[in-house]
Amino acid sequence: MQATIWHNPKCGTSRKTLAILENLSSVDVIVVEYLKEPPSAEKLAQLYRDAGITPQQGLRIRGTDAEERGLPTADDATVLAAMAADPILIERPIVETEKGTRLCRPQDKVLEIL
Repeated sequence: MQATIWHNPKCGTSRKTLAILENLSSVDVIVVEYLKEPPSAEKLAQLYRDAGITPQQGLRIRGTDAEERGLPTADDATVLAAMAADPILIERPIVETEKGTRLCRPQDKVLEIL
């Protein structure tokens, strides 16, 4: 199985999720450091749709200016554009496999798609 993790190495939950994936010999892990390789607004929309969450639910509030910018109550297109332009606004980690996509907070949520 292949798993793609949208990863921030500075995030403890992201590191723990990556460790879960790397410890499974049956999983081929692709790591995308999204701060270096930001996803497009279209890719983010697809990830959130596949995960069954809204862009607002995938918005990182802590340590960002998302609230000051009114993003928690903004429309989807505005939130996605802001995330694509400033990827620190993306809550992490997001993992995609052939079995689904999850925002893995807590990290054990990754087990749902393995």
